[in-house]
Amino acid sequence: MAEETPKKEEQEASEEEQLPIEEPVEEEVEVSEGDAVDEQVAQYKDQALRALAEVENIKRRAARDVEHAHKFAVEKLLNDLVPVLDSLDKAVETAAATEGAEAIAEGVQLSLKLFIDTLGRSGIEEIDPLGEPFDPQVHEAMAMVPNPDAEPNSVMEVMAKGYTLNGRVVRAAKVVVVQG
Repeated sequence: MAEETPKKEEQEASEEEQLPIEEPVEEEVEVSEGDAVDEQVAQYKDQALRALAEVENIKRRAARDVEHAHKFAVEKLLNDLVPVLDSLDKAVETAAATEGAEAIAEGVQLSLKLFIDTLGRSGIEEIDPLGEPFDPQVHEAMAMVPNPDAEPNSVMEVMAKGYTLNGRVVRAAKVVVVQG
């Protein structure tokens, strides 16, 4: 039995030689408390700057929204008044074409002018593009008609005037365009 013990020891020794055990080497990175605090302070500064920028963006958006609300508050009212303007325009045309209705035509014309001037003080402007080049941003082509005497792609007739509110098109002018 004494012989068995040295053989076991030799086997264990040979197994150790065959399978070397590697222990992981841990790298020690020294992080001082000051570095950790500095990193955390930098992170908090970054968060604070981002929050401040977001607040400034919200303020700017709110100011822009308030400005637009003031600028375009009467847009819905204008959309409701546009048919009234069209009716007054037609009334002036009809009264001017009717014999003996010159006084009525003049009265309606003055009322229409007063109405348009009042709307103008609120930032509303007429678009009357007769003879101008066709612009799809402010004109709506109702028809295209050949006319050798007129410039191609120009407005030959205005069926309904357009209107803008502070530069924004509320209704495009309905026009007949010369075919090119």
